[in-house]
Amino acid sequence: MFDNPTPAQLRVAAERLGMRPSDDYLEAVARITVPLANAYAALDALPDELPEVRYPRTGGRRPSPDENPYGAWYMRTSIKGAPEGKLAGRQVAVKDTMCVAGVPMMNGASVLEGYVPEIDATVVTRILDAGGEIVGKTVCEYFSVSGGSHTSATGQVQNPRKPGYSAGGSSSGAAAVVAAGDVALSLGGDQAGSVRIPSCYCGIYGLKPTYGLVPYTGIMPLEPTTDHCGPMTATVRDNALLLEVIAGPDGIDSRQRGVKVANYTAALDQGIEGLRIGVLREGFGRHNSEPDVDAKVRAAAQQLAKLGAVVEDISIPMHNYGFPIWAAIAHDGGFYTMLETNALGTGAEGLYLSSLGKAVSGWRYSGDDFADTIKIMALFGRYSLDRYRGLYYAKAQNLRRRLRAAYDAALASYDLLLLPTLPIKATKLPAPDAGPEEVTARGWEMIENTCPFNVSGHPAMNIPCAMQDGRPIGMMLVGRHWDEPTIYRAAAAFETSVDWTAQ
Repeated sequence: MFDNPTPAQLRVAAERLGMRPSDDYLEAVARITVPLANAYAALDALPDELPEVRYPRTGGRRPSPDENPYGAWYMRTSIKGAPEGKLAGRQVAVKDTMCVAGVPMMNGASVLEGYVPEIDATVVTRILDAGGEIVGKTVCEYFSVSGGSHTSATGQVQNPRKPGYSAGGSSSGAAAVVAAGDVALSLGGDQAGSVRIPSCYCGIYGLKPTYGLVPYTGIMPLEPTTDHCGPMTATVRDNALLLEVIAGPDGIDSRQRGVKVANYTAALDQGIEGLRIGVLREGFGRHNSEPDVDAKVRAAAQQLAKLGAVVEDISIPMHNYGFPIWAAIAHDGGFYTMLETNALGTGAEGLYLSSLGKAVSGWRYSGDDFADTIKIMALFGRYSLDRYRGLYYAKAQNLRRRLRAAYDAALASYDLLLLPTLPIKATKLPAPDAGPEEVTARGWEMIENTCPFNVSGHPAMNIPCAMQDGRPIGMMLVGRHWDEPTIYRAAAAFETSVDWTAQ
C-alpha cells in the first residue's frame, strides 16, 4: 500500500535533489501530497493488466551436466501449444530474457536468481498458438551486456563447433543449442548484435528484424530504442518460418509503428537474378579485421554474383560512426533503463512487469556481484549521466537519423548491403581468473559492424559463408526497412549453392 511521505522522508528526497527546504515547508508538502498519495494507493485496489497465460505447464528444471555439455541451457521445459499450426510438432528454445510464465528467468544475472515471471512474452504465446513446443530457456550473458559467452552467472557457454572458444553473445545459449543440434529453432534478443554475433560464431542463421517488426512485450529490455527480438535457426527456411509466426503488432508494444509483415517463406525460391547488392567497403579492413574473414566474405559476395546478382563495391562513410552513436545510446540509455529504473524504463506505452522491476531492484544491494561488462557499463553510464546530464545520449539519438538516412540512400540504389557480420572469428574463452580488461575485450571487440543497424533499425542477417580452423565466418546482409523477404531470397540462394563448412 502506498504511504504518504513524512516530512523526514521528504527531507531525504530533498537532499538527493540538492534542495534545502525548511521544516515548515516540508510539513506543508506532506499535507499537499495527501491527494496524490491517495491516488497512488487507489491503484492497489485494482488488478494489474497482464496478458492471459493460455497453455498449461510445469516450472521446468535445471538440466544435468550430461544433458548440458556446452552450458547452453538454463532451464528445460515441455510446454506444448495448439494441436495445429505452422510450428506443429516443432521444438523451440527461447533466450532467458523472455518471460515464460511459471519458469524461472535469470537473464544471466545472479541478482535475478529465483525470479519467476507470471506471464508469457508475446513471442512465446505466438509460438504456442502456432503449435510449437517450448522446450527450454537458454543461457545468456549477464544482463545481456556482452558479445562473448563468458559472463553469465551460470558459467561459460562453449562453442559446439569449437569447444574452448566463445559461442558469442549475448544470446549465447540460443545459438549453441541450435549449432549442437538440440533444436532447430530458437529465439534471441539483439541490442548490439546479440542475435547475429552468436549466430556468426556458431555457424547458424540469425536475423535481427526491422525495429518494431517483432513485439518486445514480456522481454527484459536493455535499451528500448535498440531492443530487437529475432529468430536463430539451423536453416534459412526455418528462420523465415519462425519470423512468420512471431512478426506483427500485438496491440501492446507502442514501438510497433507502421509495421509491414509478409509471407517470408514465399520469398525463398524466387532466386536472385538481377538483385543489386552493394558490398560495403567500410565493413572490411577494420582495426581488428582478420584477413581470412574479409577474404571469405568477399568470396561469398562473388558467389552471389555467379547466382545472378549484380554485386558492386560501395562506400557509406557514416558506417564508421555507427559505433560511437550506438555507444552513447546503449550506455547512457542502458544504464537508465536496466538499473536506474530497474528494467522498467519510462515514456513508452506498453507492458510494465512490476514483479520484474522488484526483482531487478535487488542490484542496489549486490552491485559488486555484477559481471565486469555490466559493472563497467554501470560505472561509465552513471558517470556520463551525472557529469554530462544526458547530452551525449540526446546528440546520439539525433545523429541516428543521419546514420539511418545514409543507409537508406544506399538502399535506394541497391536491394541489399553486404559486409562481414563480424571482423573476427570466435575467440578463446577467457580463463576463470581473467582480469576486467580481458573479460570486457572478449565481450565488446566484435560489435562494430553489427551495432550500427540496431541504431538504424534496418533488418540484418548472419549467413554462414565459410569455415576456417573449425570456426565459422559470417556474411551479413542488410535490407530496407520491412524488406526481410529480399534478405531471405539471397540467403536461401546462397545456402543451397555452397557447402560453407568445407575448409
